[in-house]
Amino acid sequence: MIRDNFTQEETWRVFRIMSEFIDGFEALSQVGNAVSIFGSSRTKRGSQYYRLAEEIAYLLAKDGYAIITGSGPGIMEAANKGAKRAGGESIGLNIQIPLEQKPNKYVDILLNFRYFFVRKVMFVKYAKAFVILPGGYGTLDEFTEAINLIQTRRIGKFPVVLVNRKYWQGMLNWLRGVVLKKGNISKEDVDIFTVVDKPREVIAEIRKFYDKT
Repeated sequence: MIRDNFTQEETWRVFRIMSEFIDGFEALSQVGNAVSIFGSSRTKRGSQYYRLAEEIAYLLAKDGYAIITGSGPGIMEAANKGAKRAGGESIGLNIQIPLEQKPNKYVDILLNFRYFFVRKVMFVKYAKAFVILPGGYGTLDEFTEAINLIQTRRIGKFPVVLVNRKYWQGMLNWLRGVVLKKGNISKEDVDIFTVVDKPREVIAEIRKFYDKT
């Protein structure tokens, strides 16, 4: 049986990784200011969080931002839909996983990735802000990586906005009441991100940040 060298030979895998970086850089370098939006792929169409994501993306696109998502269903679909409805650029960074994720129909610019870490670089490198809506492990991964990179000064500070205080309140209480109290983070680390409830508050937070810089 002929085996795929890309899965059997580590040295050849490096070239596949390089090609993903090159394809991503070439495609996204043409995009202007953008915002990456994250949230659960399990969010149902028409639900509270779906409508919230669509409206946030719509307002951001009207404000001149391209919208970047993971290209899948749920919050990602809602955000791409909002961007398209506003006439903005709607970008999807799809990931190849065993449970196949099909890109939603509102994506105009689609990039496919085999490697999560390459895809994550693209989310950060080309975004002026992260908007984090209710989600699960994947959403938490994007959130915590962003604030860790800012905390450790591996990247410059940029707006990281959590949406829906009620959903995130348990985590916020834990960060302040346990992690901060035990000295594992500083007060400044808690201030790396902000929390809002309404779509226009997301826009206001991003505008406020860049008005200061």
